Amino acid sequence: MSTCRSWTYRSGILNNWIVETRRLEILLGLSRLGSMREVAEELHITTSTVSQQIAVLAREVGTALIEPDGRRVRLTPAGRRLAGHAVTILAAVEAARADLDPAAEPAGSLRVGGFATAIRRVLLPILGPLAVEYPRIRILIHEFEPAEALALIGSDDLDLALIYDYNLAPRAKDPALQSFPLWTTQWAVAVPEALADTAAPGDSLSVLNHLAGQPWIVNSRNTADRDAVRTLASMAGFEPLITHQSDSLELVQELIRAGQGVGLLPADEPTRPGVALLSLTDPAVVLRASAVTRPGRSEWPPLALVLGRLVSRQKQH
Repeated sequence: MSTCRSWTYRSGILNNWIVETRRLEILLGLSRLGSMREVAEELHITTSTVSQQIAVLAREVGTALIEPDGRRVRLTPAGRRLAGHAVTILAAVEAARADLDPAAEPAGSLRVGGFATAIRRVLLPILGPLAVEYPRIRILIHEFEPAEALALIGSDDLDLALIYDYNLAPRAKDPALQSFPLWTTQWAVAVPEALADTAAPGDSLSVLNHLAGQPWIVNSRNTADRDAVRTLASMAGFEPLITHQSDSLELVQELIRAGQGVGLLPADEPTRPGVALLSLTDPAVVLRASAVTRPGRSEWPPLALVLGRLVSRQKQH
């Protein structure tokens, strides 16, 4: 039988006690039916079993739960209060049982937080089919940079985080988190077209040397690309001048078009007129996207379903 541990009354009557939910069912039945015989008939047990289980429950909680009422019994004030708690406790146990039943239809609210590109690229495309196939799953979407999303996973305010790092600025491994790789994308340096015309082709260090005197545009709420830029610049022998910060890739491109600096952009996506990409090789800059949750959470049916869709979608592309 299921066991509920350490339920405590605010009045201080109970502390650190163990109650089996079956006994709570019997008490609740007695509060509803008012007769041990009727409780026994409804639960398909004997009347003496009802009496014995109520007596055990009274010893466990340390107070009388029933009292004589003529030839019948009735609940004491403490018994009525416990029966009221039993409604909530048994409902929570039943909800948990249904939620964890692998044969049940996945249901519940799934809190997902991630960076905008991941939400557009991998999450939004699966929402429509999921809503049709599993209408009892509700996905709540929040836009966060990786550090913000990971902090919320740690505080249990998110169920799933979509994050990224760079090969040149790897995220420290956290044994308290479970990670699922999604995709990788090579990045390039985006520059104004006029500056690209004067750049000689070559490896990353040659490209970076050509840009040594340029101002740089990096993220505002995440340090990953700033760290990648600093690593590249250090390898090329200079300290980058960081002047602007933006988490919007569209705004980064507009700043570059306006001659305000250079910055990292995905090498596989088209740029706006006036913006050119300079390839980075040896070393390359690679963004690595992943889905992160807490260990054990990935088995929760709604989360397992979404994770499976996210991972399989990336394998198909």
